[in-house]
Amino acid sequence: MGLIRDHPELALFLCIAAGYLVGKLHIGPVKLGGICGTLIVSLLLGTRHISVSDDVKTVFFAVFIFALGYMAGPQFFANLNRRGLRYGVLSLIELVCVLAIAFTLAKLFDLDIGTASGILAGAATESAVVGTATESIGKLSGLSAAQISEYQGHVATAYTVCYLFGLITIVLFTSQILPIVLRINLRDASRELWARMRGDENALESDEREALPTTVGRTYLVTDADGLTVGELERATGGRVTVERIKRGSRILTPEPDLRLTLSDLVLVVGRRANTIDAGRHIGPETPAVPGLDTPLATRQISVTEKSSVGRTLDELQRAHPEFVRDGVYVTDVVRGDQDLPAAPDTVLRRGDVLTLVGARSGLDRLTSKLGSVVQNSSADFVYIGLGIALGALLGQVVITLGDIPLSLGTGGGCLVSGLVLGWFRSRSQTFGAFPPQAASTLKDLGLAVFIACTGLTSGPQAWPLIKQYGVLLPLAGIGMVLIPACVSLFVGLRLLGLEKPLLIGAIAGQQCSTPAITSITQVAQSSVPLIGYTITYTLSNFLLPLTGPILVGVLGS
Repeated sequence: MGLIRDHPELALFLCIAAGYLVGKLHIGPVKLGGICGTLIVSLLLGTRHISVSDDVKTVFFAVFIFALGYMAGPQFFANLNRRGLRYGVLSLIELVCVLAIAFTLAKLFDLDIGTASGILAGAATESAVVGTATESIGKLSGLSAAQISEYQGHVATAYTVCYLFGLITIVLFTSQILPIVLRINLRDASRELWARMRGDENALESDEREALPTTVGRTYLVTDADGLTVGELERATGGRVTVERIKRGSRILTPEPDLRLTLSDLVLVVGRRANTIDAGRHIGPETPAVPGLDTPLATRQISVTEKSSVGRTLDELQRAHPEFVRDGVYVTDVVRGDQDLPAAPDTVLRRGDVLTLVGARSGLDRLTSKLGSVVQNSSADFVYIGLGIALGALLGQVVITLGDIPLSLGTGGGCLVSGLVLGWFRSRSQTFGAFPPQAASTLKDLGLAVFIACTGLTSGPQAWPLIKQYGVLLPLAGIGMVLIPACVSLFVGLRLLGLEKPLLIGAIAGQQCSTPAITSITQVAQSSVPLIGYTITYTLSNFLLPLTGPILVGVLGS
C-alpha cells in the first residue's frame, strides 16, 4: 500500500482496470458499466488516503468534455430545427425536472451543495455533471479549503449511489415497463414502423442483408450487340446498367462510351438484378464467370456536405440522382456522429452525415462530387484539437453575475461549447480538423475514466459517513429523479407531440443520456428504430445536462 501511496499513477490505472472489470458484472438485465465500476473501486481504494493531483483531474476532464462536444456538435446544430426542437422538448423537461427535484431535496432535507449536486448527476445518469459541479464548488467564495474538499467528496459519493439506482431504473423502465404501459410489443411495433418508413412491408432491418443482393454483375457473350458502342448499349437498356469490363480475346478493354463491341466479346454489366437480367436481351447469352473479367463492387464513405443534399430524405436523394438506379449504387449505412442510423427512405440527412455507398466504381465516382466529399481516414489534427481545448478553457473563465448569483461555465462547460462549435465547423467540409470517431471515442472514455478515478480516490474518506448520514434517501432520490421526468415526457410525447411509440421510448432513454438503456431497448426491440428518437434527445441533453451542475451550485451557494 505504501508503494501505491508513493506512486499515485499506479492507483489511478489500477482503479480503471479493476473498475472496468467490475463494470462487466450484471445485476439482472443491467450491466454496471466501466465508469460506475471505476468509481466504486476508486472510492474503496480512496479510504486508504491515496490522492492524485487536482491538475490531472482537470486536464483529463477537459479532454473528455471537448471530445464529447466535438462528436455531438454536427447533430446538435442540425437538430436546431422544427423536427429536432419537437424532440428537444423532452430534453428540456429532463433539465427542468432534475434541477427542480435536486433543489427541492436540498431544501427539504438540508443537503449540502456537494450531496445535492451528486444526486443530480447520479440520478440523471450524466457523469459530466460530476465534473462541472465539482469545478463550480471549487470556485465558491466564503468556503474554506476543507469545506470545498468535503463537498467535492460528497458529489462523488452521492453520484455513485444515485447513479447505480438511477441506471437500473432507467434501463428497466424504458426496456421492460414502458412497452407494457404503452400496450405494445416493442419488437413488432418497431418492425411495423420500420416497414412504414421504408414503404415496404417486407423491409429488412439495418443489420439484415438480402439473400439475393440488389446490385449484381453478370457476364454476357456479345451476339445481338455486335456493332453497338458501349454508350449505345447502355442507352438501349434505359441507362439502368453500366458496362464495367470488356474482354476481347486475351485483352481487357476499358469500356469507353464510343468503344464498339464486336462478335464474341465478353461483357460484364452491373446494375439492379432485374435490369442486368433484362440487359441480356440486348447483348446475347449469359456466360459463367470469366477469370480476369470480374470486378468487385466498391465501397465508399461520403460525407454529406452539398447544400442540395442536406435536409433531404434518402428516398428524395435517390430520386434526385438517377445515378443510384442507373449505376446500381445503394446506401447501406448512415452514421451521424458516433450513432448508426437506419438506412431507411425516411431518414433525413444532415450536413456531416456519413453515407456508406456500395456499387460499381464508375457510379460511385459520378455520385461523389454531387453528394459531398470522400471521408479520409486521416490521423487526428492535434493543432485543431489543442486550440479547441485552449479556447474552451478560456471561455470557462468568463463569469456572469445574475443578481447575487455568479454563474460560470468553468473549464468543463467551456470545453463542451468549444467542442460543439468546432465539431460542427469540421462537419461543414471534412477537409480540416480531423478527429476520427474511434480516436474521439477513445479519448472521451479515457478522459472520463481518469477523471472519475481521481474523484473517487479523493472522495474515499468522506464516502461512508455520508451514506450513513442519509441512508435510504440517496437510493430513493436516484429512482425518483429518473421516473418523474420520464413519466412527464411520456405524457407530453404521447399526448401533445404525437410521437411514435418506439421512437418515444428511445427518446426518453436519450433525454437521460443513457447508453445502457438504449442498448437494452434495441436488444428487446431487435431493431435499431428506437435509436432514431434516442439520437436527437441524447445530443441535446449531452449539451444541456452538464450545465445543470454550475446552475445548481450557483443557486444553492448564493
